[in-house]
Amino acid sequence: MKQPPPGTEERIAKMTFALVYPHYVAKIEKKGRTKEELHEVIKWLTGYDAKKLKSLIDNEVTFETFFKKCKLNPNAHLIKGVICGYRVEELKNPLIQKARYLDKLVDELAKGRKMEKILRVDE
Repeated sequence: MKQPPPGTEERIAKMTFALVYPHYVAKIEKKGRTKEELHEVIKWLTGYDAKKLKSLIDNEVTFETFFKKCKLNPNAHLIKGVICGYRVEELKNPLIQKARYLDKLVDELAKGRKMEKILRVDE
């Protein structure tokens, strides 16, 4: 089971959500999805609504703080698959796993997956 190289957690922990957010928006809008859909996906995973997201972006919180303060969806463990060359369900580091969960959901949104499939419901 492949794990990210040493230093990855520290790099992700210190990266600000505000830095990555515009890339998420560009990726999904390029594929015809909306910022509202992106916010729905982020809210499903983290519990953050659009107002809270704006506050987190304005305050330039790090991913470490972003995920520490969120209420992770209890069905997040249902997010499976490969993102950035790693199987998200096999990642050992909780911070890296949460960041990759978000990456995976954004990727699925950009690929045109139906919202009800992206917002996983416990089977």
